[in-house]
Amino acid sequence: MTSPDTGPDFVVKLVETEEELRAAQALRYDVFVRELGGGGDMVDHQFGLERDRFDPFFDHMIVTDTSSGAVVGVYRLMRDDQAARAGQFYSEDEYDLTPLRQSDRRLLELGRSCLHPKYRGGIAMFHLWNGLAEYVERNEIEILFGVASFHGTDTQALRAPLSLLHHNHLAPPELRVRARETQFQTMDLIPADQLDRRAAMLEVPALIKAYLRLGGNVGEGAWIDHMFNTVDVCLVLDTARMNARQRRLYEGGGR
Repeated sequence: MTSPDTGPDFVVKLVETEEELRAAQALRYDVFVRELGGGGDMVDHQFGLERDRFDPFFDHMIVTDTSSGAVVGVYRLMRDDQAARAGQFYSEDEYDLTPLRQSDRRLLELGRSCLHPKYRGGIAMFHLWNGLAEYVERNEIEILFGVASFHGTDTQALRAPLSLLHHNHLAPPELRVRARETQFQTMDLIPADQLDRRAAMLEVPALIKAYLRLGGNVGEGAWIDHMFNTVDVCLVLDTARMNARQRRLYEGGGR
């Protein structure tokens, strides 16, 4: 699959070969292990691959720089039918997804989103999002969700952005997933009337801000992931609630 708006320098497609999958896992290793200090039982340090038991059940979307042939962006995608074969969604270890499962709507879990450092802030992410938009339309997806992360596990250092998400961006009750109690962290850490919202938003990672701009929300509570050295929130995006401007942004059309 190639995004319809892909220019001459980038191609977006789903992984089709073992070689492409290893390239995606190598980029994930560079970002999540080398850069962010993550780990896991199946991480292959010898060959520099970040992988887990869910990889065989996901679709892996990659963006390739055609001038070098290098995979520079990755998204991992799991539909509800794929989750049924896997036995669960990846994020069900962290969040109770009952509200989503009971919605009787087509679900797509997003994960492992990352870009090579040299391509951040450029157009590579737009190409990746274009490919995602095409995938969502083709598979008639109605709800997107997945965990996104703050680096580090010091929740006191993240009091402001977590509180901002809690006070301003909680998902509606019918879609409000909740972090599991094993590593549950309340996000209500600063009273709303004492929160500097502008300063707090500056501390929110770019990926989370992108979903908020699209009309996304977060579940109740954060989850502390010591294995990946992160504090995770669960993002939920109902595609039916995206307005025209948001949809243009999602499909790579900017303003």
